[in-house]
Amino acid sequence: MYAFATTIIAGIFSMAFSKKILEPTKAATPISSFYDIKLKDINGSSINLAEYKGKKVMIVNVASRCGYTSQYAGLQNLYESYSTNLEIIAIPCNDFGSQESGTNKEIKSFCETNFGVTFTMGEKQNIKSTPQSELYSWLSSPQLNGWNKTLPSWNFCKYIINEEGNLTHFLRSSVRPDGKEIMEIIQS
Repeated sequence: MYAFATTIIAGIFSMAFSKKILEPTKAATPISSFYDIKLKDINGSSINLAEYKGKKVMIVNVASRCGYTSQYAGLQNLYESYSTNLEIIAIPCNDFGSQESGTNKEIKSFCETNFGVTFTMGEKQNIKSTPQSELYSWLSSPQLNGWNKTLPSWNFCKYIINEEGNLTHFLRSSVRPDGKEIMEIIQS
């Protein structure tokens, strides 16, 4: 119970007092390639990230029982509008307030039934707990991605990878998928 309360309090303070968008102050070159990360989809099949070269990729940590869960609708609309230039990969995680306790099968059914999700869903992963996923190790390690050390503070934080596989932005949960901040990044 103590760990749960600590996670909730830390998430609230982080959302209230942190910058909404982080980006490198100068051009950053990753040490290891985003495209080499091993990742599985919600069905257990391998995702070949190299297939997304030439597209922007948005990585979003998601949960089915969160105040931000309605962002699934905005993510789906964004994907439908920009799928030729943008891939969205949702990563379910139970590390923030235990708001994603379902199995991969339950999560997939929830997303398809309630939001008509057609973008890529990754398998459920650990972000803050151990063992940490390879994807989030890369996203939060300046030694690997070139600049960023920030992990999600709560569900529905977003990372943007550019067409060359470089991490360019970290966006907090409060930045909506249809918000001007994301639209400016996607359209640039």
